[in-house]
Amino acid sequence: MVNSAQQYPIFGSEIKCPHCRQVIPALILTDTYLCPRHGAFEVSPNGKDLVHLQSDRQWRLWNDEWYRQHTHPDGIRFEIHENIDRLYTQGYRAIKVMIAHRYIDLVSPYLETSAISSHVQRLYGLTVEFSPPEEEEPRWGIINFELEKELGTPKGYPYFRSF
Repeated sequence: MVNSAQQYPIFGSEIKCPHCRQVIPALILTDTYLCPRHGAFEVSPNGKDLVHLQSDRQWRLWNDEWYRQHTHPDGIRFEIHENIDRLYTQGYRAIKVMIAHRYIDLVSPYLETSAISSHVQRLYGLTVEFSPPEEEEPRWGIINFELEKELGTPKGYPYFRSF
């Protein structure tokens, strides 16, 4: 007798689409989930990643939230920029960004250094710190970054564009 849980992929009978967050079903007896808007997502052979079959983008799950796993610097930089804009529209300003240790090599060429203090690195005007390695804090093997914020409008914020 086959257990009904064994008929579905490792993440269960349904998940939230990593793109639109709409609940999407698993296809029985496969490792695939199907979003009507974004197409098929398949569980990778390692059982940790969810792969979008059309774009080959990968996500990992942490606390019921999907986090994109970046392989190109523009992807992580765009995601940080997008979150800074989101904070701005909510009435906050970002003051610091902590980026996952695994992205040091990916983002370092894009960091600005201050003429006053060469050990302070910045991205979009924010002070950048890198997280501890995932061996010390496992969440940093999945999440990409965290923004430190405070209430208020950024001073001279050149990145937000209202359409």
